[in-house]
Amino acid sequence: MNSPQTPWYRQVAAVIPRHIVLKSIGTMLFISLFFGAYFYLLKHPAYPTTVMPITWLDRLIGFQPQALPLYLSLWVYVSLPPTLLTTRRELVGYGLAMALTCLAALIVFYFWPTAVPAAGIDWAQYPDVNFLKNVDASGNACPSLHVATAVFSGIWLQHLLRRFGAPLWLLGFNGMWSIGIVYSAMATRQHVAVDVLAGLLLGVLAAWLSLRYRVGADVPTLT
Repeated sequence: MNSPQTPWYRQVAAVIPRHIVLKSIGTMLFISLFFGAYFYLLKHPAYPTTVMPITWLDRLIGFQPQALPLYLSLWVYVSLPPTLLTTRRELVGYGLAMALTCLAALIVFYFWPTAVPAAGIDWAQYPDVNFLKNVDASGNACPSLHVATAVFSGIWLQHLLRRFGAPLWLLGFNGMWSIGIVYSAMATRQHVAVDVLAGLLLGVLAAWLSLRYRVGADVPTLT
C-alpha cells in the first residue's frame, strides 16, 4: 500500500520517471504498429464494406467542429495511464491488454469492414475537420476504436488515481475528459451512435478484464 503520509501529487511525481525509456519507446512503437495495421485495413478492405445506420441519437447530436480538439486529445489521454505505472510487470501487462483490445477491433475490421454514412456536409468549410477526414477516412467504423481506447484508458486512469489517493475533483475531471472524447467521436461525424456503443462495450469489457486479472500485482510502496 502507498504511504498515507505521502501526498498524491508527490507519489505521481515519483512514479513518472520510473522506466521512462520503456514507457516512451513502448508507447511510440505501439502507436506506430497500430497505425500501420489500421491504415492497411482502411485502404485494403478484404470484404464488401457495410455502411452503418443513422439513429435518432445521431440526429440529436449535431455536427460540432469545435469538438475536434477534444477528439484529437485522445492521443494525449491514452499516454497517461502508462506514465503512472510503477513496475515493469505492470507496464507489460497494461501494454498487452491494450494491444489485445486493439487486436479485437482490427479482427472485426478485417472480417466486417464498415463505414460511416455520408454526412452531407461541405467539409471544405471546415479545413481542420477536412484534414482529419482526408487522413482518417470513414472506414473502420464499428466498433469505434477511438471510443474503446478512450474508455479503456479512462477506467485505468480512474483506478490509478484512486490508488494514489487523488482528490475527487481530479477523478471527476478524468471522467469528464473520457466522456468528452466519446462525445466528440459523434460530434465530429467520425462515428455514428452504433459505432460508439460497440466501442464503449469493447473498452469497458477490456478494462474490466485487465484490471480483474491484475489484482494482487506487486506495487512498490511510495514514500
